[in-house]
Amino acid sequence: MAHNEKELGTAEQVIAHMESLADEQQARHLMRFFKTGKGDYGDGDRFLGIKVPETRRVVAHCKQLPLNEVEMLLVSPWHEVRLCGLLVLVAQFEAQKTKRLINDEKAIAQRDAIVEFYLSHARCANNWDLVDLSVYKIVGEWIMLPSNYSDNKKLAVLDSLASSDNLWEQRMSMVCTLGPLKHGDPQFTLRYAERHLYHPHDLMHKAVGWMLREMGKRVSLDVLRDFLHTHAQEMPRTALRYAIEHLSEDERKQWMEK
Repeated sequence: MAHNEKELGTAEQVIAHMESLADEQQARHLMRFFKTGKGDYGDGDRFLGIKVPETRRVVAHCKQLPLNEVEMLLVSPWHEVRLCGLLVLVAQFEAQKTKRLINDEKAIAQRDAIVEFYLSHARCANNWDLVDLSVYKIVGEWIMLPSNYSDNKKLAVLDSLASSDNLWEQRMSMVCTLGPLKHGDPQFTLRYAERHLYHPHDLMHKAVGWMLREMGKRVSLDVLRDFLHTHAQEMPRTALRYAIEHLSEDERKQWMEK
């Protein structure tokens, strides 16, 4: 029997409710889409077959879960349950950054605590969608907000993600820079795009190209062109293709020919 969504006050209730929403056909499709085969990047991941909008509806009913309950969601073998836990953290972080609370000491401490908790469970976000739907809304926003961490200490946090031996933490260091880009600040995108330029994995080429494209769109095409002038010849083709997607056809051709 499905739980009444109104009363999802524990991780156990959330998991039972999500298991009641399982769709076997959709699960099979997702397992192919997220490359769960032997040796693939999602090797062994398990899916209930719940679409993201449905997971978001569940999140709306369990946003108040304490962190020790959220932890139970993050360590679940089910992909969608982990996503639910990550989106609960996004919702809790966003609740602490309203205009009224930006400089509030208690809210600052809570934001820092959510970021610390998120990063200590970073490896639970073990596929690109889990990273992409959460990291820029938590870590990316945190970089730009008042905090008990100094700017240097924040940078050290991002640097340690970038130099991790874990693909998902590396992707976090790149994708979180969408937060600063939304505030018009390209410095983090430039820093980590350079750092990850020669990364061996296609998922990082895509992340680098995506953030460069967003930089061109949200900050300045000239900043993007400067980066390309320096790096286009050595960039992986995938990263370059993503980066220039919003340029005119003629200009795209010119960059690809370099």
